[in-house]
Amino acid sequence: MRSIKTVGVVGAGTMGAAITQKFAQENFKVILADREQSFVQRGIGNISKMLNEGVERKVFTQAQVDSYLANITGTANLNDLKACDLVVEAIFEDFNAKSDLFKQLSGILDSDTIIATNTSSYSVSELADSVTNPERFIGLHYFYHAAKNRLVEVIPGEKTAPEVIDAARTFSMLSGKDAIICRDAYGFVVNRFFVPWLNESVRLLEENIADIATIDAVCMEVFGIGMGPFALMNATGVPVAYHAEKTLERLGALYTVANKLKDQALSGQVWNLEGTVNTDAHVKEQIAKRMLGVVFFVCSQLLDENVCHAVDINRGAKIGLKWRKGPIDLMFGIKEEEVWSNIHHTASLYGMSMPVAIGAKYWTMNFVDLEKKGDVAVITMNRPEDLNALNEDVVGQLDEKFSDANSDPAIKTIFLTGAGKAFVAGADIKYFIKKIKADRIGDIESFTAYGQQVFQKIDKSKKKVVAVLNGLALGGGLELALCADVLLAMPKAVMAFPETGIGIYPGLGGTQRSALRTGKPLARYLVLSGKMLSVKDALETGLIDGIIAPEELSGFVNGTMPLPERRKTDLIPAWKNLEEFFKMNTTADILAGKTKNAGLSDDEAAKIIKTFKRKAPVAMALADQLIEDGNGPESELNYLNRIFKTSDALLGLSNIGKQVEYLGK
Repeated sequence: MRSIKTVGVVGAGTMGAAITQKFAQENFKVILADREQSFVQRGIGNISKMLNEGVERKVFTQAQVDSYLANITGTANLNDLKACDLVVEAIFEDFNAKSDLFKQLSGILDSDTIIATNTSSYSVSELADSVTNPERFIGLHYFYHAAKNRLVEVIPGEKTAPEVIDAARTFSMLSGKDAIICRDAYGFVVNRFFVPWLNESVRLLEENIADIATIDAVCMEVFGIGMGPFALMNATGVPVAYHAEKTLERLGALYTVANKLKDQALSGQVWNLEGTVNTDAHVKEQIAKRMLGVVFFVCSQLLDENVCHAVDINRGAKIGLKWRKGPIDLMFGIKEEEVWSNIHHTASLYGMSMPVAIGAKYWTMNFVDLEKKGDVAVITMNRPEDLNALNEDVVGQLDEKFSDANSDPAIKTIFLTGAGKAFVAGADIKYFIKKIKADRIGDIESFTAYGQQVFQKIDKSKKKVVAVLNGLALGGGLELALCADVLLAMPKAVMAFPETGIGIYPGLGGTQRSALRTGKPLARYLVLSGKMLSVKDALETGLIDGIIAPEELSGFVNGTMPLPERRKTDLIPAWKNLEEFFKMNTTADILAGKTKNAGLSDDEAAKIIKTFKRKAPVAMALADQLIEDGNGPESELNYLNRIFKTSDALLGLSNIGKQVEYLGK
């Protein structure tokens, strides 16, 4: 199957234009097609407008916008799509219209060009009947607004070839999307529970249980969301909700379209959101029970039918719908008996059979994936909704998966990488805050000690371990990467030790393994300053061994490309000057502003002094001492109790991203 470099998008409406924009932003060449050139120009105009609004908000530079727009070509001639490696259909939801389009594309495109549908409602396998060589057909369901929303559902049809699934997964990553793979079933994952949730809110209105303002307010509170169901329908289109629910009606009475939803959709009007919120506890309880019950019921059905895994349900809600808690989180947050009661109430209300997959054993979520290919194992940190942050579950699963690969005599090389925007963006800060407030610092010590054991296992493995940084590698993430024999990074990766800026110090080997890579002087600079390193910076300092294109990873895994080796770095003058600066000056000298500048300018030295003064003093002193002593990763455990008991630690951890004034206690 060909690599994907040029992408076609058919349909220049809201969704098609947004998909095109995202692909262009990720530097794919995109051909946007529609049946009339005026539609195409309007779509490109909308893209241009949105990008230029981004310039005004300082999200993009004008040069970036110009380059993105240069990646887009518009056409009203489907024959122009012959140059594409992938064509994504994004026209209106009409089965016959989509089928006709796929028949046309089949007569134009090369036989190995991947064809994808963005349908939110129809069966991928049924649509594939309209495609010649249906093994190259797949579902790629994007979410509003597709230029910003990172979620995509990847839906293989019954005949989709494995290599097409792999290509779709790789393309999703390269185009900045977080993919969930699901079975071809009506509604797929997210719409299967989200659309009935919208429909149930209308039923509550029909039954006079509450008005729109009250239903929206209760749902915002219960589900931790910024907009209630009626406000969401207004934003995305009431007819969209109606047609999506209509497609699901074949699944049973629960899915029957509410009369008011049909009437509202046909009227062409939005819902009137005005009103006074009813604060009656009984009304709130009724709304919560019904709305939770529908979500819990449908998600349990999804698990029964093996449409996806529990983690995919959560990920779909948190990334695609921006819910603060996913359905599985919500079920874990209450007693199983209450979950069962809510589901039973829903089943009874609509005469549906009770699903089986209810209970903790069905809600297990896998955040670390292991895939073996010949003599290679690939371990992927797969918690993109939380930037792959380390917590007890993640570290435990990393231990389990690495131990599996490490003990397998057939495996010679183990790759570590991440899914989404991050390799690992550090430890789960909420965990630390919770433990500090509960005066359970011992739990933090135990967690860190266990993390060190796992990292030590990786560090000491006799297998070749290769870390591939696909995105953010901060704090604990960079510490994990430093355990590898070879450390590679993709162009968009960013690395840093931010700990001293949030009141703590690296506790998973960062003060020690960084020094082994760069030497103590530059390790002091990196750890104490929290400097954000680009891949170019990291390569120049010797922190990493190479920069690779995202598509090269599969070549290394498949053995078609030779792996880079650990490299010895000769520092360029700029880094040599920094190294000399930190050889000549103690941290106390720097904080006092009494420095010998070596080869640095006065301005460069002043910036370092200013940066150091913004950090937490106790954390700085302990990190500095740990680097200087160089007694190994386990030495970092000695001061955990002390650092996490400081008021600076709680202050810093509770104010991530904000500038605070540390008191040094």
